[in-house]
Amino acid sequence: MVEAEAGRAAIRRALRSLKRRNLVEEGAHRPAIEALTRPFAAHALEWKEKAEKHELELQQCYKAQSRLSDQLVTEIEEVKASKALLKEKEELIITLQNELKQISEENVQLKESLEEKTKALDILIQEHQTAKAELEQALTKLKVAEDENKSLIDRWMLEKMKDAERLNEANAMYEEMVLKLKTAGIGGIQHNAQQEVDGIIRQSEAGYMETPIPSTCTITIRAHDGGCGSLLFQHNSDKLISGGQDQTVKIWGAYTGALTSTLHGCLGSVNDLAVTNDNKFVIAACSSNKLFVWEANGGRSRHTLTGHTKSVSAVDASWVKSFVIASSSSDRTIKTWDLQTGFCKSTIMSASNPNSLAFIDGDIICSGHRDGNLRLWDIRSGKCTTQIAAHLDVTSVCVSRSKNFILTSGRDNVHNLFDVRTLEICGTFRAMGNRVVGSWGKPCISPDDNCIAAGSSDGSVYIWSRLKNDMPTILEGHSSPVLASAWCGLGPLATSDRNHIYIWS
Repeated sequence: MVEAEAGRAAIRRALRSLKRRNLVEEGAHRPAIEALTRPFAAHALEWKEKAEKHELELQQCYKAQSRLSDQLVTEIEEVKASKALLKEKEELIITLQNELKQISEENVQLKESLEEKTKALDILIQEHQTAKAELEQALTKLKVAEDENKSLIDRWMLEKMKDAERLNEANAMYEEMVLKLKTAGIGGIQHNAQQEVDGIIRQSEAGYMETPIPSTCTITIRAHDGGCGSLLFQHNSDKLISGGQDQTVKIWGAYTGALTSTLHGCLGSVNDLAVTNDNKFVIAACSSNKLFVWEANGGRSRHTLTGHTKSVSAVDASWVKSFVIASSSSDRTIKTWDLQTGFCKSTIMSASNPNSLAFIDGDIICSGHRDGNLRLWDIRSGKCTTQIAAHLDVTSVCVSRSKNFILTSGRDNVHNLFDVRTLEICGTFRAMGNRVVGSWGKPCISPDDNCIAAGSSDGSVYIWSRLKNDMPTILEGHSSPVLASAWCGLGPLATSDRNHIYIWS
């Protein structure tokens, strides 16, 4: 009984399964059944649309095929070009391989050459070390020689100082003897007569009247800042030319103190000045190793003379030849120049630094040197014709307007007057308070050769009479050391200090 019920239940489940399957199959075939039930006209319209759609797709396929064909042709051409380029690259690679082979061979040769050069360099280094050792030995010997030379120079300078002291003592003894003779009346008349005759002759040769000794400062000019180290009067004129450390040259009226012109262009402080004998050109010696030339009228720059390697210490113009000047420098040279061309005509080498120089005549110049000697040079031959011991260190040289006397000053605070004819000292001037201002002090001689004016480091100006052995006249007024002095041919005396110029009459 139980088995019968189980069979009936299985039959019921099978029937339900068949029923569900039938329903599913009917749902799957429903669209087809509905399509078959549509009218035939509707099917025809749908087929036409599909045909048009397929035709349009076919046209698009043709177009795509045409584009692909064009692309295929282009790519084929590119492939051909690539093959040609590849062939060129292969040929280039072969060429480069050949060049690489050659370079490798050259590299081997260069390596061999480098090894040879390295060996040669090692030999040179050894030789250099040997030469260096020899050089050190030579430098040691040179240092020893320099020490010995310095010792010899010191001994020589000591002997020179002793000689100068003996000379000063002899001069003092001579002056004392002359004074005693005058006091005793022995030979005094003859001595005075000789002095008077000599003075008359020199005055007639110079062509100047007797110059009165100035006593009063009439004009004070603030001229330069830092120092006015050079003064000069134009020939037969009251025009005063000054140069200073402010790198300018100025021209003044001596009787009015008015500034008439300023000359610019110097590249250093002015150490010395000169003017040509026709008063056309003004020349300045500067610390910048150069000389500057201007036209006196108008102030136009004419030349810049170069050639010295150190500071130019002095300059002077020939009083015979208008276009010839001479200059001296700390490089131990004396040069002559042609102002027409601006070129150096000759160079003279000196054994000692020339501090100052001046023309005596057209071809002879005198120069004062640091070794204490006064030297005369012939500029035509460039040779020293005369050498005279003058001071311990000659700081200044001044030739009188008559060209009969040379006034020298030195660091021994003595001023010596030399007779150009005999080159002997004809006068020695000194005073207790008179101290030369280093290398700056520039004394001068009056136009009639009778008076000597020299500045001092205490701000005083000392004036001696050449013909009268009496005490000097002392002019006071400067507030700083007197650096330079110049005597005008028409009378006034000009002196300068650090900033001012004083005109005395």
